[in-house]
Amino acid sequence: MTDDGINYGRRRFLTNATCVVGAVGAAAAAVPFVGSWSPSAKAKAAGAPVKVNISKIEPGQMVTFEWRGKPVYVVRRTPETIAALSGHDDIFRDPLSLNSKQPSYVNGVHRSIEGKEEYLIVVGLCTHLGCAPMFRPDVGAQDLGGDGWYGGFFCPCHGSKFDLAGRVFAGVPAPTNLDVPPHSYETDNVVVIGVDQEAS
Repeated sequence: MTDDGINYGRRRFLTNATCVVGAVGAAAAAVPFVGSWSPSAKAKAAGAPVKVNISKIEPGQMVTFEWRGKPVYVVRRTPETIAALSGHDDIFRDPLSLNSKQPSYVNGVHRSIEGKEEYLIVVGLCTHLGCAPMFRPDVGAQDLGGDGWYGGFFCPCHGSKFDLAGRVFAGVPAPTNLDVPPHSYETDNVVVIGVDQEAS
């Protein structure tokens, strides 16, 4: 305390304490504000893009990811599988995917982006009633009706069958091919589902 009755030590302490409490309060207020910048679970379910790493998918293997609350199947096809996709259009309902839901930059037969034929990316819901088709890459025709179906996706609900390009066979309940979601390649190993490929 000085001669004029002012305690400068106490004043300094109170000033510092007020600054600390104010800083803590500002930080506490900022945390939810900054957190609001990232998309909520509801926003993600509504369609926020999803980045997926496909580098560990082995040839012939399928991995499932989620986008918009739906399963997305990513299949790494072998060269033999890709070669076998052409040449038997008569067994499919829509062999060139002219009436199916897919981006314009996706090839009709392979149903993949040009230069990325190795990967099939489809929404894993049957276009009949929305069941999840099973991945059956090695099942032969003798197992599923003897009609030339040599692997792909089989819907156990009502028997719809799709090949390894997601194309629906003729004569099954599903009306269209499996949907191809918008997607693009950020790198050779990272696919962004929900973002369209830029026109080259």
